[in-house]
Amino acid sequence: MLSQITDKWTVLIIRVLGRGPHRFNALRREVGEISQKVLASSLRDLEQNGFVSRAVTPTNPPQVEYALTDLGREFLCPIRGLAEWVLENHARIEDARSDYASRREGGTHTD
Repeated sequence: MLSQITDKWTVLIIRVLGRGPHRFNALRREVGEISQKVLASSLRDLEQNGFVSRAVTPTNPPQVEYALTDLGREFLCPIRGLAEWVLENHARIEDARSDYASRREGGTHTD
């Protein structure tokens, strides 16, 4: 369960839907570098787990809109907390990555 709800795409989709309901292509544009197949699969998983609702408007062609459920809106709190933590610690994480890369290049890293 934890791996499903902390997946990169899940976090990004929940964050975008936290601003309000979106149609598929609008959601895809806002999420960014996500394929249509991965977005569709992620939305199905989120709907199955109760985080997202899917509403179909019977037009021609049908319009499908995705929104957060109550459970999905509750999940926004920890997601926002995680996002804030990442923003606050971004420089420290980048420093650690640079240090790690330097050690790897210098041959001082042991596996």
